[in-house]
Amino acid sequence: MRLGLNLGYWGAGNDASNLTLAKEADALGYSVVWVAEAYGSDAATVLAWIAAQTSSIDVGSAVFQIPARTPAATAMTAATLDTLSGGRFRLGLGVSGPQVSEGWHGVRFTAPLGRTREYVDIVRAALRREKVRYEGKHFQLPLPDGPGKALALTVHPVREHIPTYLAAIGPKNLELTGEIADGWLPVFFSPEHAPAQLDHLRAGAAKAGRTLTDFDIAPSVPLVPGEDWKTCADSVRAYAALYLGGMGSREKNFYNQLAVRMGFATAAAEVQDRYLAKDYQGAMAAVPLEFLDATSLLGPTERIAERMTAFAEAGVTTLNVIPFVAPENGAAALRTALEALERAGVA
Repeated sequence: MRLGLNLGYWGAGNDASNLTLAKEADALGYSVVWVAEAYGSDAATVLAWIAAQTSSIDVGSAVFQIPARTPAATAMTAATLDTLSGGRFRLGLGVSGPQVSEGWHGVRFTAPLGRTREYVDIVRAALRREKVRYEGKHFQLPLPDGPGKALALTVHPVREHIPTYLAAIGPKNLELTGEIADGWLPVFFSPEHAPAQLDHLRAGAAKAGRTLTDFDIAPSVPLVPGEDWKTCADSVRAYAALYLGGMGSREKNFYNQLAVRMGFATAAAEVQDRYLAKDYQGAMAAVPLEFLDATSLLGPTERIAERMTAFAEAGVTTLNVIPFVAPENGAAALRTALEALERAGVA
């Protein structure tokens, strides 16, 4: 199991400290640093900035939003980032959710599975530098009733194959990920609740005539070192409450539905009710301690090492940490994670 770093969203006033963290992760031998996007900063610009100031660590999108770019634009960006970084780019993709897709990008949130499959097909064809022709249900290239012509990417990526990851939560999306992707970017991953998710991945891989060997399972996991793990858990409450309560509508919140499948249905409903009523403190308090512990790395180094062992035994191959600490303590947190990994003996 390797370590990665997820910096999340840019532009929240922590840009300088995040760059410091990326450089520290590079120096410590972390395998990859990921950057997210929603409806603020874009990930591609930030990844180019990080790649320019690091030397060996991979840079990855976690994730590029599928409704934000055409497949061809994503292929262009991926090829450019791979070239600029000297072959260090990893392409993470996700459909986002209805509120962002329709409210921000103006793209209907319909048939997400079919759109994702076709999108990845086109991106990969473009990155192979084929003349792109595609007759799909959701994408047609060139358009059949105009002057468009099939074109080939003019940029030569450093590598013949840029690894593609999907951010998947639901069972059908997990199956698609196992079938067509090189890796999975889960959120709120719990070793104790992982077997059912991995079964869906394996089913998808079997459809493609392969196994999960060489498939990268790469969850992003909050990291809070400290003496008392229960106190450390409080640092993650706002993050968990936001996702379980506010990332989506009452009817369609994929993170809340994940918590329900994990056995936290009553608590998930309370978190959502309180969050949507703008009782944010109440929503934070309603997040079960057991949920936070199951999906985070909390407490002393020894305890974090134990949890890392559980993640590795559950099949995780890249453990991406999200330091939920003060900016001045971020580098120390990364070193603690590395020490814990060495103690766990699963590297």
